[in-house]
Amino acid sequence: MPLHDGTSPSEPHDRGGAGEEEEKLAAKPLLSTPESPSPTAEMEAESQAATTTAPADDLEELDRRYAPYARRDAYGAMGRGPLGAAEAARLAVGAVLLFPLRLVAGVLVLVAYYLVCRVCTLRVEEEGEGEGEGYARLDGWRRQGVVRCGRALARAMLFVFGFYWIREYDCRFPDAEDENQEQSKELERPGAVVSNHVSYVDILYHMSSSFPSFVAKRSVARLPMVGLISKCLGCIFVQRESKTSDFKGVSGAVTERIQRAHQQKNSPMMLLFPEGTTTNGDYLLPFKTGAFIAKAPVKPVILRYPYKRFSPAWDSMSGARHVFLLLCQFVNNLEVVHLPVYYPSEQEKEDPKLYANNVRKLMAVEGNLILSDLGLAEKRVYHAALNGNSLPRALHQKDD
Repeated sequence: MPLHDGTSPSEPHDRGGAGEEEEKLAAKPLLSTPESPSPTAEMEAESQAATTTAPADDLEELDRRYAPYARRDAYGAMGRGPLGAAEAARLAVGAVLLFPLRLVAGVLVLVAYYLVCRVCTLRVEEEGEGEGEGYARLDGWRRQGVVRCGRALARAMLFVFGFYWIREYDCRFPDAEDENQEQSKELERPGAVVSNHVSYVDILYHMSSSFPSFVAKRSVARLPMVGLISKCLGCIFVQRESKTSDFKGVSGAVTERIQRAHQQKNSPMMLLFPEGTTTNGDYLLPFKTGAFIAKAPVKPVILRYPYKRFSPAWDSMSGARHVFLLLCQFVNNLEVVHLPVYYPSEQEKEDPKLYANNVRKLMAVEGNLILSDLGLAEKRVYHAALNGNSLPRALHQKDD
């Protein structure tokens, strides 16, 4: 289904010349064969094989096999590739002039919003812990202050990061013109925003756009300043490293929050990244079903980060290094495609996997994204090979 606003987002940037061969490798499950007794053993063998080959051949092979996580920019794998003289000079100028100014400005924006949240939560008790409500049920002037200041300051933070202009496209489908159909669905507010996941910058954009709640690690709630802000956003906090009896509680909390947002206009929508991890922005991984169990409509959003030298995608490098390189870029670009609200059929409501797959296929078509069967396990194998770690250690590392 094509975009009907007369414009379309940029085509994906250079994918390393791999072409069709790369697409086939990316779309094909790499770590499972019918004769294999253990997927983990196979992953370990691939990781060990990758770390024993010659470095140049190793990186080329890894990038082909794990294409959704491979960097194609001037900085190469893990942001440590060799730089030309011109790029090194740009980086040096950015490090001296841009980085300190943007770092200070970013901290000031964060402190400003923390103070707003502190004022808006004075004499208000937090509703529960763990997967509790936080301050999601603020109302009146308190809620208005948190939302309006949050959206404005999130956009200010994007400006600080070099995202001066954000191109947004609204997608309209021909079969959505029926007035009776529109009237019948007018009250059916989406319960969640589902988006592809490319970078931590994704969250800043969604905060500036729809200001949703989202799922975060439980440790985030204890961070200085960020903890209070995340509670005002109404985040659901989870302990990713353990799947104990609270796992069903988290799923239930997400479903309940989506249903509430669907039914109550003043309740914040949930923001969910169904892929479960970040990619380089050219691929779309399999969707988890958490956003679709509630049987409520969802709002699909596609994010793209066009680049010439440094890709804002957070795929294969440390967070500190990525923030440094991002802040050293003179200009960063972001394009957003807003798809119409997706209303599930009765069959999709009864089958969350079907619902998730259909939304995924729609997003892939409209966003010109390549479908891949890889997932978080393969990403950890890729990172383990890049870092020279053994597979068991990689599999126990925390998720990004």
